Amino acid sequence: MTAFQDFSKGLFKENPIFVILLGLCPALAVSNQVVNALGMGAGVIFVLLGSNIFVSLLKNFIPEKVRIPSYIVIIASFVTIVDLVLQAYLPTLSDSLGVFVKLIVVNCAILGRAEAFANRNNIGRSILDALGMGIGFTLGLVLIALVREVFGAGTITIFPMGSFDGVIRIPGLVDAPVMVLALAAGALLVMGYLKAFFNWLEMRRKGVRA
Repeated sequence: MTAFQDFSKGLFKENPIFVILLGLCPALAVSNQVVNALGMGAGVIFVLLGSNIFVSLLKNFIPEKVRIPSYIVIIASFVTIVDLVLQAYLPTLSDSLGVFVKLIVVNCAILGRAEAFANRNNIGRSILDALGMGIGFTLGLVLIALVREVFGAGTITIFPMGSFDGVIRIPGLVDAPVMVLALAAGALLVMGYLKAFFNWLEMRRKGVRA
């Protein structure tokens, strides 16, 4: 497998959210605003990158019997860093993400990459895998959040800058949003329709008629 394939598979072929369906808890819970999706995605990329690097470096020194607990300790260490940085520098975002930052520790997408890839490959390939999977997860999360926020609230919330409060208001939709999409049920609906859409695209690519 080439370096490009190591990186790109997380974006398309093995996208964590829309293909292998891992890490769906935060994908559904914090995707009510784009800013939350970006914050969670950045945290996941950082944790994935750090854990893949350390697992790849230490794979020959970790005893088989404590392999999984060791991975969890490594992942938890990077999650703690993310949590403390958010609390110190982005307290509003930290409050919005809440307990879901800490739950990155048990995110199947991260533990799965440590076990299935970093544990079996060198540090270079592990870094590319982490970046691809992390960016793929972030793109999926942002897409869900964008659909939910635009149609469910009529806004796009990003980071405030200067006099800009960080909220883009969409005329028409902001006054008459589809409020169900902002609820938990809306997250499931959006996720389901997007999954069906990407399945349809994949069938079209393979020349299969629905």
